[in-house]
Amino acid sequence: METLLSPCSLSPPLNPKLLSSQQTKLTSHSLSFSNPTFAGSKHLSSRFIAKPESWLTDAKQGLAALALSLALTFSPVGTALASEFNIINDGPPKETYVVDDAGVLSRVTKSDLKKLLSDLEYRKKLRLNFITVRKLTSKADAFEYADQVLEKWYPSIEEGNNKGIVVLITSQKEGAITGGPAFIEAVGEKILDATVSENLPILATDEKYNEAIYSSAKRLVAAIDGLPDPGGPEVKDNKRESNFKTKEETDEKRGQFSLVVGGLLVIAFVVPMAQYYAYVSRK
Repeated sequence: METLLSPCSLSPPLNPKLLSSQQTKLTSHSLSFSNPTFAGSKHLSSRFIAKPESWLTDAKQGLAALALSLALTFSPVGTALASEFNIINDGPPKETYVVDDAGVLSRVTKSDLKKLLSDLEYRKKLRLNFITVRKLTSKADAFEYADQVLEKWYPSIEEGNNKGIVVLITSQKEGAITGGPAFIEAVGEKILDATVSENLPILATDEKYNEAIYSSAKRLVAAIDGLPDPGGPEVKDNKRESNFKTKEETDEKRGQFSLVVGGLLVIAFVVPMAQYYAYVSRK
């Protein structure tokens, strides 16, 4: 009979000392590789398994940081600053003649300006750009900001010689005009001053921004073409009627009041006496 032997029976007997030493080596190697992982997991557990009070503290700090971030992001001051510097850094408009950062100009006004100013540039080789800004925070003076835009857009004298820039600050209801020597000479100081002091501020005060921009453009173009000055807008008399009466009106009312009171006193004394006299005379 044949005896069936299992593979285990054919293998040589294992040495217990050798086995224990191999296990020790394997265990030491595994610990050496698993130590960082184990330390990391232990660290994570200490961070995320926290007391309820620490969770509330972390949540409050997170909400406070989020609120501060949103306030800085959507703050009007931050937006205004970004708009001012974006206008300067983006350079002059290429396809249009308007940078309507304040968002107050209609599509019709922009189209009319493009026709008027493109014809001017084609005929006179003078380029005029218009800028609307809601509010200035970095530069309090509109003229200073306009000069800064001109210098940034056209760094050299040759580039800015025949360029003009009109700036309208909608919140401050004021404007400014600047330009290179050729542009200033073509328009003239008189029309420049009149446009800045009449067209821009008067119409902007009534929030007629489209009319303020387009009427200024037409007035400047007319001056360049040597045409008669169309003039600025009429200044409305905004005097309000006073609720206080004048001295003459007060004296007149006082006299009328005195007559009425005197008449009532006469009636109050004379009529009863007359009635009494009539009653006595009958007896």
